[in-house]
Amino acid sequence: MSDTFLTVQSRGTVALPPQVRRRLSLDLPGAQVRMVERPDGVIELHPVIPVPSDQAWFWTERWQRMEREADADIAAGRVVVTEGPDAFFADLDT
Repeated sequence: MSDTFLTVQSRGTVALPPQVRRRLSLDLPGAQVRMVERPDGVIELHPVIPVPSDQAWFWTERWQRMEREADADIAAGRVVVTEGPDAFFADLDT
């Protein structure tokens, strides 16, 4: 992490260096930056990358909750591994 000084233009515009935009994927169409002003006077910029509309379902709170539940089940060993579809369907029948 290094210090970089940015100039605030008369209209309030601040330009991020090209290497930062590339590294954080802020050079993609529709990319945005979320600004958070903390009580201690620090301004934080957080990159926000657009999600294609056909993938937005994955980022809903409900789906992310189910992903966390699945991750917890996997970590706890509450999974069954089968060898192919026939074994999978046979396991479902038991």
